This record gives sequence, C-alpha cells and structure tokens, in this order.
Amino acid sequence: MSILVAGGAGYIGAHVVRLLLERGDEVVVVDDLSYGSPSRVKGADVVELDVASGRAVKVLTDLMESRGVSAVIHFAARKQVGESVARPAWYYQQNVGGLANMMLAMERARVDQMIFSSSAAVYGMPPVDVVNEDVECHPINPYGETKLIGEWMMADSERAWGLRWAGLRYFNVAGAGWDDLGDMATLNLIPMVMERLAKGEAPKIFGTDYPTPDGTCVRDYIHVRDLATAHIAALDYLASGRTMAEHVFNVGTGQGASVREVVSKVIAATGLDVAPEELDRRAGDPPQLIGDATRIGKVLGWRAEHDLDDIVTSSYTSWQADPARPHFA
Repeated sequence: MSILVAGGAGYIGAHVVRLLLERGDEVVVVDDLSYGSPSRVKGADVVELDVASGRAVKVLTDLMESRGVSAVIHFAARKQVGESVARPAWYYQQNVGGLANMMLAMERARVDQMIFSSSAAVYGMPPVDVVNEDVECHPINPYGETKLIGEWMMADSERAWGLRWAGLRYFNVAGAGWDDLGDMATLNLIPMVMERLAKGEAPKIFGTDYPTPDGTCVRDYIHVRDLATAHIAALDYLASGRTMAEHVFNVGTGQGASVREVVSKVIAATGLDVAPEELDRRAGDPPQLIGDATRIGKVLGWRAEHDLDDIVTSSYTSWQADPARPHFA
C-alpha cells in the first residue's frame, strides 16, 4: 500500500513526504513541479501531472490502482490571495477543478481516505479574536472560497460514497524542518522579506492602519514541520478506522504575531539595520486571524512544538543553505 501526495514536491508537501519516508511508508508524489522539485522528495516516486488538466482523472485512477494507494494527501492548489482576486475563474479551475479530478479518481479506484489542505482563509474576517472551527465561514477572497468549496465537496462525497476525510485549516506557514526544504517560492511573508533584504532592498509592509496593536495584520504563524506532523496525525487517525465525528481542524499555535513583529525578527536574524517600507493595504487581507487549536489536540493528540523564533531561525539557515539564493554576509 502507498500514500499519494498531490503537490508533494512543494514546500509543505515535501516535509510530509520526508516524514512518511522516514517511517517507512511508500509514497507516490503527483506534482506539476511549478513550485516544487523532485530533488526534494528523493525516495518517492514522482509523477509530473497537473491535476486540473483534462487527462488527470484517468492518469490518477490508473496510478491509484497500479500502486495500491490507500490514502491521498492533497496539497495541489494555487494559494496567492491577491492573484485569486485578480484571476478568480482560473483559481476555481485550478483549485476546485483539480480537487474534483482527484476525488473522481479516488471514487473510481475505491480509495476512501483523504487529508485535504484547507486554509484559515475560509473564515474571512471572523468577529472574534481567536477563531475555532465552529465560527461561520465567510471567505473574503476567491482563494478562501475555493478551500471552503473543497470541504463541501468532501462532505458531499462522504454522504455519497463513504469518503473518510479530514480538512486541515492552517494559518501562516513558515520555517524549515530541514535546511534543504526551505520555502522555494517567495509567496509568503518571511521569504519575501528575506529576498528583498538579500537584494539590498527594504521589506514591505502592506497596511499599517488595521485595528490591531501596532496597526499591521496579526497572524498565527505555524512551523512547517509542526504542520507536517499534523497531516501525519490525521492520516494515522483515518487509517486506524476510528470514526471521525469532526472533520475540520485548525492547525495553529493560538498565538498571534503582527507583520511588523515578524519583519523585525527577520531583519534581526540577518544582522542588517533596515527600516521597512510602509504601503497601503492589499485587497482581501483580514486584520487578524489566530487559530484555536483545541480540537486537533483533543481528537488527534497534536500540538505545535515550535515558536516564532524557531520559525525565523530555520528560515534564515535554510535560506543560507540554498546555493540558488543570494546569501547574507
């Protein structure tokens, strides 16, 4: 039996794949390699495929049947909020269409276990400081909408043909579990700050007039290795055959950090003395999003083990270890 990891050559997926391989699981990675590399998942079989393409259902069905796939972990999705606002139809095609293809293949191949990479973006701008999973979801951008639709699709499939699933709603992912698995893309705050600093440019802060203590957005930052262990915990729970009364889980620390605080810590880690550039707000950014991780602790026995300092330190060391990056002195 094997585990299929869609988007497994990417940032988060590669961490999950490494943990699976380390414990002896057979892993098949399906990835279009737009943000990933086979070198990050050595030991796994890699199939290059866009899961949103027209041929994906047949390819995935054949792959699941031939490799004896028992469960799918689905990361394959586009994830830039601003891009989703600018290109909503494409985001629906990629994220919803890609997931639909995967689930059609699972139904045909009789694979009934799915761990879905959801997002805290499903909450939108919740009327509470700390969000639990029972808060009504009102996403404020197409990216968040595609993730909420994904959860609906799995719930419908559970009723229709017995899919067993868990959706992990995670917050801002950062850091590196190993120096060779740093965030390759510059789509998240910390690598974006590091890239600008390495180029001799000032990092940017979008919005300083939010109703938060220092005026910048507040987020719950989760270390990528902690996030990876959460996926493993959910996978093992489903594999045990136990009934899952709750299907969606926040994966966070319950602690918030402002954009200004994170930027300051990154600047300090590099040893530079640079003032960030303050700009207007971006469309689609809620002021604050902090996750209540009580449920995942009670049901799956998971909790975060790393803090923001661990995240920043590992981000810096993985950046310095990457020969393709401009290095700090």
